[in-house]
Amino acid sequence: MSLLKQDFEWLHAHPELSYEEYETTQYIRSRLTEAGVEILPYPLETGLVAQVQGNAEGPVVALRADIDALLVKEESGVPYASCNAGKMHACGHDFHTAVLLDAARKLQAKKDSLPGTVRLIFQPGEERSDGALKILATPAMQDVQAVFALHTAPWFPVGTIGVRNGAASASVDRFEITVKGQGCHAASPEKGTDPIVAAAAIVSAAQTIVSRNVSPVHPALVSITHLEAGTTWNVIPESAYLEGTVRTHFAADREMIPQRLEAIAKGIAAGYGATAEFTWHAGPPATDNDPEWTAFAAEVAREQGITVEEDPANMLGEDFSWFQQKAPGVYIHAGVGLTKPLHNPGFTVDEASLEPAAGYSAALAQAALEKLAK
Repeated sequence: MSLLKQDFEWLHAHPELSYEEYETTQYIRSRLTEAGVEILPYPLETGLVAQVQGNAEGPVVALRADIDALLVKEESGVPYASCNAGKMHACGHDFHTAVLLDAARKLQAKKDSLPGTVRLIFQPGEERSDGALKILATPAMQDVQAVFALHTAPWFPVGTIGVRNGAASASVDRFEITVKGQGCHAASPEKGTDPIVAAAAIVSAAQTIVSRNVSPVHPALVSITHLEAGTTWNVIPESAYLEGTVRTHFAADREMIPQRLEAIAKGIAAGYGATAEFTWHAGPPATDNDPEWTAFAAEVAREQGITVEEDPANMLGEDFSWFQQKAPGVYIHAGVGLTKPLHNPGFTVDEASLEPAAGYSAALAQAALEKLAK
């Protein structure tokens, strides 16, 4: 079995949640050390940054992989299934990490011919949507002129990548609304203020933001995913709690939606004689694939014999977008076979997709250095 497959199967069998990736980090460190790859001494509790340095005076590009897993009970049936109960690599971060490890070996073998430096970022906490900020608190992106990341795509067959100009994923924001009324006996609603009725109206009205305030050609959604109120059947409670997410591709929509959502929540609550408190938690922005580097990434793929498709728009989130605020780059989807969807307990990766992805990653980094060195 190749080192690449060994890495993938070990990582898949040993998933760790965000900011708990201690064993994963040690494994990555060990494999890079075996390959003679330089590990940078950054103060990270989990995750690490390494580099393959050719011409020290040349340009710098970065490749990024995320390393954390999900709180999902695995039902894939693969022989190397999770050994950690209730945890699973259901989003392909084991694939990303194994591919970057192998790309590091390939680049290390030809370091003397590289016209610059490839920074190798093994990022923790992507599923928490803020792990990129841990990396960006270090000098990892210093002097980086282009940055790239691969992500598994169970909607593409093996040997295919998907690329897309502009937003390849959405911004990821969270909101909370607490509606406060006045509790009373369910048989005497006129003696109180029912926060559940107000909350229900807010749920319905929130959907009009996308249908009436966002352009029909702009991807956007408002999803209320958590509604909680009351403790028993014959008591109108004091308050109701709502929580959800907003996803957008355009910055102007991202700025407008929380303003409308807060206005709707407070206005409706007031109309029912209640009050509403609104809290907004801004997450990573939408990815922003640079047109020049997107075309370049596609051309390198074709040269590697990989089929290139336009990636479909989606509302998934990805904190790689924060790296793209430091340097232009591309978020790329790599086909892993038409399998169960991401975050599904039956998600699998066709291992035949590993080598093409690793070879492509190394070739992309080298070609980007050569482009920048001209």
